Amino acid sequence: MEETLRKYYELKQQQKQIEQELETLRNVIIAYCNGNPAGEVQSGDYQAKIVIQERREYDDARLYDVLPETDMWRLLSKSDASKVASLVKLDILSEEKLRGTFTNKTIQTLQVKRV
Repeated sequence: MEETLRKYYELKQQQKQIEQELETLRNVIIAYCNGNPAGEVQSGDYQAKIVIQERREYDDARLYDVLPETDMWRLLSKSDASKVASLVKLDILSEEKLRGTFTNKTIQTLQVKRV
């Protein structure tokens, strides 16, 4: 068991180091891509591009106020964009009622692929 625990510990340490290095590389690539009008770069066999996504972040108190039944809060427990979207799709909530309960947040995602 000691060997298993040692191996797990070592792998978790490597994972932390790799995640830190990936974050550093991601920041360098994003800064470089942001400097290009197209928001992408190709170098050798690799291409990187920035994809902009809009995500909703709900205000729990405001969302609670627009729910048709307070029991629905148990389904959400905490505002979750995908659960709220499902309630809209099921016609339980309307986009009109949701106005003012969320803010849109712009997220930059990085895609790197081999071409």
